Amino acid sequence: MEKESLKVVIVGHVDHGKSTILGRLLADTGSLPEGKLAQVQESCRRNARPFEYAFLLDALKNEQSQGITIDTARCFFKTAKRRYIMMDAPGHIEFLKNMVTGAATADAALLVIDAHEGIQENSKRHGYLLAMLGVPQVAVVINKFDLSGYDRFVYEQIVKEYSAFLQRLGVKASCYIPASGRHGENIVELSRNTPWYSGPTVLSQLETFTKRGSSEKKPFRMPVQDIYKFTAQGDERRIVAGTIAGGSIAVGDSVVFLPSGKESVVKTFEGFPASPESRVSAPCPLGVTLSTQIYVRPGEIMCRKDEASFPQVADRLHVNLFWLGRAPMVKRKRYKLKIGQARIPVELVELRSVIDATELGTPQNKEQLDRHDIAECVLETTRPIAFDLLKDCEASGRFVLVDEFQIAGGGVILGAVSEGRSALQERIRKREVSWEGGLVSAPERVLRNRHRGKFVLLTGVDLPRIRELARQFERKLFTLHLNAYYLAPASLSQPEQLTNDELFEREEQLAHLGSTARILTDAGLIVVTPLSGLDEHEIAKLRLLNTPYELLTVSLDEELLSGGAADLLLSPKWDIEEMLAAMMAILNRQNVIPDYCI
Repeated sequence: MEKESLKVVIVGHVDHGKSTILGRLLADTGSLPEGKLAQVQESCRRNARPFEYAFLLDALKNEQSQGITIDTARCFFKTAKRRYIMMDAPGHIEFLKNMVTGAATADAALLVIDAHEGIQENSKRHGYLLAMLGVPQVAVVINKFDLSGYDRFVYEQIVKEYSAFLQRLGVKASCYIPASGRHGENIVELSRNTPWYSGPTVLSQLETFTKRGSSEKKPFRMPVQDIYKFTAQGDERRIVAGTIAGGSIAVGDSVVFLPSGKESVVKTFEGFPASPESRVSAPCPLGVTLSTQIYVRPGEIMCRKDEASFPQVADRLHVNLFWLGRAPMVKRKRYKLKIGQARIPVELVELRSVIDATELGTPQNKEQLDRHDIAECVLETTRPIAFDLLKDCEASGRFVLVDEFQIAGGGVILGAVSEGRSALQERIRKREVSWEGGLVSAPERVLRNRHRGKFVLLTGVDLPRIRELARQFERKLFTLHLNAYYLAPASLSQPEQLTNDELFEREEQLAHLGSTARILTDAGLIVVTPLSGLDEHEIAKLRLLNTPYELLTVSLDEELLSGGAADLLLSPKWDIEEMLAAMMAILNRQNVIPDYCI
């Protein structure tokens, strides 16, 4: 039977002895290649350098080509109980990103403090990040205790100060171990120089750490990576693919996709070269087909309907985040948020507190996040997303932020924010307050035009088909002497606005389209626009952008929209004349065009 593996990250301020402790653990547990210790000691003697156990890690990095299981940030050793994956995180502030990467997947952490130097900046910064990332178990190693003369008072002062610091973060350390990595004291065996200390050694504390709870026992979550559709040889399957992040699922289970809220039943499991069994559990890549054809997008989360809890859905998120970008994070700038398989534009709308990680103080009147800042803030996405709290599912509770194609920050979601206007609502409010009209009133335009202005939006999966219908509808309205205009989204795109990022281009396209439609409907025109693949949230955004005028949504695909988002659903069996007649009829019912036009 294969032994259990435990991931442990070693963190702390630069030069506080993390690598020395790790090197000593390798040496004292017999985990080094035969002769390696003597080889490094001889090398130090020839070069007149004092031997350090940290040198063992540097030496082993050069042995990778010979099959030694150590890389730049990780090393491995084992005891009779289990295998350990030790991740040595850099202590320098410039390598904070590396520290976060190591800590994010760790089962436990050793936080090293130099007894001689005391608690330093990154001692607190790393402690804060461990708490924020939800590392469940932390032990503090007070290293270089030989340099403080094994003074119990020094130990008690560090324990008092650092435990108070961790308490403010909601963290309680498992233990505080006085140690000397250089002399091997309290690393594997208890030291005679600390008779007043009766706690565990570093190794015995590692043995008491437990592995994170199995993801199989958590609520079922599968972030949707992609949807695959096959057409060859009459294959009509539509496969929803992703990796199970938590829980288990079986064929026949009822599922719901969030944030769309669409429901179906699992029909089959699909895989290659062979399909999985009738029940699968996390972590496992999976493809499923559904009993009913529904339109879902990559980034949604598939959940079982019988779960006790579901992901939350919101577009305003209360988060803790750390910022690593060289340029500051500022308000009203778009960033890309990645959570699970979702990719969505986001902006900073409120800084509730920017935390000084060294003192846990809160600088006043700060309006941006500078590099290495840690903050509690509110982010707003351009559309609602589904997320979990970290305790329920890490994959949908953590996120990263991308700025100009570079990962610039990350954090955890604390919950949804419901109060207050959204950033878009506030912009629309300001726009309408400052809107300057002419001397011609809206009723005068209706009297002259013999109809009201209206934004008619046609959507569906088949873009050529909805384009043709939109053009024919414009022609029909024009033939009846009504002021209609075919507004294609492509006509609004400007080369200098292109970002080489489809995600941002889609959002810019919607914003430009909605704002232009607001002007044209104000002028009394019936604006006809084809736009494929719209969902409920995008329609709601266009409706808001067109305020105070109304939006008429016409859908050619029943599976595309749910919850009554479409004002008119056209049957695919109808010919074009029947579709045009239905569209004319609803405009008449809404008092947009007069009766004689029908």
